[in-house]
Amino acid sequence: MTTTATGTLVRGRYVLGTDAEFAGGDVLEHGAVRVVGSRIDAVGPFDELAAAHPDDAVRGTEHDLVTPGFVNVHGHFSEGLLTGLAEEANLFEWFVALIGPVAPHLDAEMAHLGTLLAGMQMLATGITTANDMFVFDPPSGGGPVTPAVVRALDELGLRGVVSYGCGDSRPTAQAGRVMEEHEALREAAGASRLSRFRVGVAAIGVLSDDLRRRVIDYAREGGHGVHIHLQEVREEVTAIRSLRGVSPILFAAREGLLDVPTLAAHCVWLDRDDREALLAHDVAVAHNPVANMILASGVCPVPELREMGITVGIGVDGPASNDRQDYLEAMKSAVLLQRVHSLRARSMLARDAFRMATIDGARALGMDAEVGSIAPGKAADLVVLDGTSPTLANVHDPHQALVYVAGPREVRDVWVDGVRSVEDGRIVHVEVDEIVARSRAAASTLAERAGLGAISRLAR
Repeated sequence: MTTTATGTLVRGRYVLGTDAEFAGGDVLEHGAVRVVGSRIDAVGPFDELAAAHPDDAVRGTEHDLVTPGFVNVHGHFSEGLLTGLAEEANLFEWFVALIGPVAPHLDAEMAHLGTLLAGMQMLATGITTANDMFVFDPPSGGGPVTPAVVRALDELGLRGVVSYGCGDSRPTAQAGRVMEEHEALREAAGASRLSRFRVGVAAIGVLSDDLRRRVIDYAREGGHGVHIHLQEVREEVTAIRSLRGVSPILFAAREGLLDVPTLAAHCVWLDRDDREALLAHDVAVAHNPVANMILASGVCPVPELREMGITVGIGVDGPASNDRQDYLEAMKSAVLLQRVHSLRARSMLARDAFRMATIDGARALGMDAEVGSIAPGKAADLVVLDGTSPTLANVHDPHQALVYVAGPREVRDVWVDGVRSVEDGRIVHVEVDEIVARSRAAASTLAERAGLGAISRLAR
């Protein structure tokens, strides 16, 4: 696919692949990725590409690590202003103490600022694609809120898969207004260069029968994928079994919700029938290790799911449940959680986490033909980690160095669609200080309106 156009060579000591695509291996030493426009034009030895394209600019050093951009398969920009709260709560208590009170008060300005704030953290840790679910209760009056998420992603230069995490179980939520919000977000994503739309469902148990039918029909008729929480905690499974006679996964399957491409967040409390239903419907799973530990939800059976052939990606989850939007931390935690849970060092390895963070995450979103690996023709979504830093001075195994050793300080450049959104560790497209300053007033206002004085000093 080599072209005559001038491009950029992104070089490194190690270029990491997701399969044996580099001369029979998954690591290309002293390699480079040639970027022309928004696409990857070629991959190969740096010396050969530099000789073939002497006019190309060069980024990176002979010591760096170059990886595909990371795919964050689950998060909530609706929580962008709510970090470091309610640590004593498990999931259901957390809903009552934090998410429920906040949901009616989120507006478009808060959505915009929260997305900018969390999105900058994501970019700084190598995330190039963020699969989001914005959870809030739309008021009966006023305009749509979630299109502000798309606007912020475009400003950041961050690829997004956006959804509105709907439900109408609370008095402030109305089914008609819920569907209007879906449509407004779909239109905003359709007009965006970097975002695409999914139908969001906060959880199967927060949908009335009417809204559930509307959402399923909307997804089917529009050909949209679904983003949903499923079986995150044992209490959820018990509640739906008591009401519907089957688990949430089996109920969703029975109602036809899983007949469209579905990504299910968490999937911690599963039995054999649940696993088989996920496999039969080709449902992908978003594993959120840090949030599952913080909220004491349990441990997703990641090795078992992957062994069955179920696609599993890694998510950072929301700023109110993680609370850092740090993908490198999430990758490392995904490995360590399985190892300490099973007491087996081989239960999960660095290469497994790397694959889940890249090509498997892309596959979970139906985007593996576009992103998730370094190959000619794919979108130029790349991460360059600083091999001249003390942390990565001596890389014995590049996959282990990435997953266990590297941190946000080592993320030098992040390319999204052929454009750098992070350059030399600096967020490029927005004014960081200005956004941080504006977020303070918005966070205080939100905490005050939601009545969070008992847990937030910003509301006092």
